[in-house]
Amino acid sequence: MSQHIELNGVVADHQYGQRLDQALAEMFPDYSRSRIKTWIQQEQVQLDGAVVSKPREKVLPGQRVVVTAELEDEVRFEPQAIDLNIVYEDDDILVINKPAGLVVHPGAGTPDGTLLNALLHHCPAIAEVPRAGIVHRLDKDTTGLMVVAKTVPAQTHLVSALQARHITREYEAVAIGHMTAGGTVEANIGRHPTQRIQMAVTPTGKPAVTHYRVMEKFRAHTRLRLRLETGRTHQIRVHMAHLKHPLVGDPVYGGRLKPPRAAEPELLEFLRGFKRQALHAVMLRLEHPITGETMEWHAPIPQDMVDLVEVLRADTQAHPDDLVWI
Repeated sequence: MSQHIELNGVVADHQYGQRLDQALAEMFPDYSRSRIKTWIQQEQVQLDGAVVSKPREKVLPGQRVVVTAELEDEVRFEPQAIDLNIVYEDDDILVINKPAGLVVHPGAGTPDGTLLNALLHHCPAIAEVPRAGIVHRLDKDTTGLMVVAKTVPAQTHLVSALQARHITREYEAVAIGHMTAGGTVEANIGRHPTQRIQMAVTPTGKPAVTHYRVMEKFRAHTRLRLRLETGRTHQIRVHMAHLKHPLVGDPVYGGRLKPPRAAEPELLEFLRGFKRQALHAVMLRLEHPITGETMEWHAPIPQDMVDLVEVLRADTQAHPDDLVWI
């Protein structure tokens, strides 16, 4: 079985002179550059109505792109018996609490061992749903709640709800530095101009809105509760780094270690050993895609973040003279 897709877009000003396959990979990030290159070579891409077959062809701003292609059924991925922490399940949806280290979808460098492989094993019929029912993602080392559609109608409704911002997703995080009050970050996010694996705040990116409030203040860190209005790749991590308050442990956007002054060796060792972004999807609220019932789930903070908060709290209590700023 295969799925027919049609993608439409317009070449942006900043893409002037880019290779066609590079420009399309940026325009349609759900699909790999290698897959897009194949589509071009198979003459499934048009520029301003003319079929093109060379991935190296240069593009110009304003050119209209149409991709008409076939996607193989998701069953091409191997079902694998991977444990899932299932928070809720019925005939239409599945809510899981994703652990750190689990990649959501196979890709370059991760051909299997993903959430998608686990879903195919848990629910074989989900192979009939595009992307095995995955409607939103969490980064590999971000933990917490995700909803998966088990049927095509459920997926269609959930995708529409996401686009209409009718699904509420809240996170807990620990950021570097003193944040004295909450606020909102409204800054477009797109691919980093030179680092392909990174995202960045850029005027040419897609609109992105993150709300945050301060939950607890430490000597040199802040515990946050955040709510997404949009769901851009790495959104919270990029927005917090944009505020100069990257998340503890973030290997991409975190920068150098910034411990509090006169920190005890135990705290320094703990911070150096915290190798993932301190970010957890703690709450998910949505209307059931079929019944319309409002549903809400909560996932407890994982142990590594509990330990992080405890060591930062202990450090803060041990240095009361440094709390003037609070």
